[in-house]
Amino acid sequence: AHSQSGAYGRLGGGMAVSEVREPPRTFLGILRTLGPGLILAGSIVGSGELIAATQTGAKAGFIFLGLIIFGCVIKVFVQVEIARYAISSGKTSLEALNEAPGPGIRFQWRGRPVFANWIVLFWMATMIAGLGQLGGIVGGVGQAMAISVPLTTKGKEYNQAAEVKAQAQILEKQIEAMAADATNRSAAIEELNRSRKVFADYDFTVRPPDDKYWAVLLAVFASFLLVRGGFGFIEAFSTILVASFTLVTIGNLFALQSHDAWSIHAANLHEGLGLSFLSSGTDNLGLALATFGIIGVGASEIVAYPYWCLEKGYARWTGPREESETWLQRARGWMRVLQWDAWASMVVYTFCTVVFYLLGAAVLSRLGLIPEKQDLIRTLSAMYLPVFGGWAQTVFLFGAFAVLFSTFFVSNAGKSRMFTDVTGVIGVLELDDERRKKGVRLLGGVLPLLCVLVYVAWPNPARLVVFSGMMQ
Repeated sequence: AHSQSGAYGRLGGGMAVSEVREPPRTFLGILRTLGPGLILAGSIVGSGELIAATQTGAKAGFIFLGLIIFGCVIKVFVQVEIARYAISSGKTSLEALNEAPGPGIRFQWRGRPVFANWIVLFWMATMIAGLGQLGGIVGGVGQAMAISVPLTTKGKEYNQAAEVKAQAQILEKQIEAMAADATNRSAAIEELNRSRKVFADYDFTVRPPDDKYWAVLLAVFASFLLVRGGFGFIEAFSTILVASFTLVTIGNLFALQSHDAWSIHAANLHEGLGLSFLSSGTDNLGLALATFGIIGVGASEIVAYPYWCLEKGYARWTGPREESETWLQRARGWMRVLQWDAWASMVVYTFCTVVFYLLGAAVLSRLGLIPEKQDLIRTLSAMYLPVFGGWAQTVFLFGAFAVLFSTFFVSNAGKSRMFTDVTGVIGVLELDDERRKKGVRLLGGVLPLLCVLVYVAWPNPARLVVFSGMMQ
């Protein structure tokens, strides 16, 4: 294990213990020192909220609403406790986990003892599965870009036919909601028949490769950003991307209430907040388990959060542990800041999760559309058609890029730090500040490329994301 003082230096940018600060006591002062939770929210909203929660809503309707909320809230307690230990001890999450009692693997490597206990070994397995999740996410971003800017002629033709098909499905649902003697019903039926003729002979089973091309380009771009970006850049970048789309999505959900066919009623909410999901069948329960694992802070985010707290400076500002009243009061002050940070981010991503889940249940479930495979993003964009009409795809594609690329970017940033740290924690490498920084940059460049290879080999984003959720 590493020394306590080393932990402050290596994750605090090499700053000295003399950077000890008194914690803020006012509300505005606390707000100015928040940050790690914003990065965490940036890594959560894409996979858990936009993909997993929406797909669950599309498949199961409203019945899992209470479980979704519970899953987001309950995990924060573990998140705070692990981060609290990191601040008070100066140790990283993996250092703490590797000190837990229990079996493990022990051997010699280049004259050094190597030891990884069972928790760290299981964490490694989870992280490897997480590469598949990130492959699904960058594939989703690739799909968004392929729809917006197709790179091939086949891609353009596919987009045109698929867009008409999606609009026809929405129109069909609106016709079902019309009264039999509605004045505009006949005109709507004629428009539906014209639309169906446009895509009647198109083979949607043959998909163009544009999404894969874009996924590779975006993975290379993410590698470049991760090699050059530090904490401040990552914090600002993820916050801007997530906030922009979240506001649009909230507006979309509330606007649906003005449409009878898509509005959410009190009975729907009552159904979702009850226990009816227990009798919903084994398929739905398996889906719920996977969704529960990936929404909110999953195992990956719980372990990653203390790294961002240490890099932000909470441990450095607390100072090395001392048996003194001064240190105790200072530590309690920074613990209070950490709790504000964790719970504030929880409110953000829980609200986002509920919004995306309700959109999936209100629109996609009623249409019978399941977002999956290479049509994942196109199907998800149908949630915005009732409100935004022809602009729906443009609005959603901007948001999908913002949210999913933010998740891909932030998650790879966290993984590059954790994978680097674990080599030192178990004893494979001896890490000083310089070697740690090089390791983070190297993995920041390599991991996005490994993730996109997973998507190229298996272009099914929803399945990749849900499988990772099962592992967590």
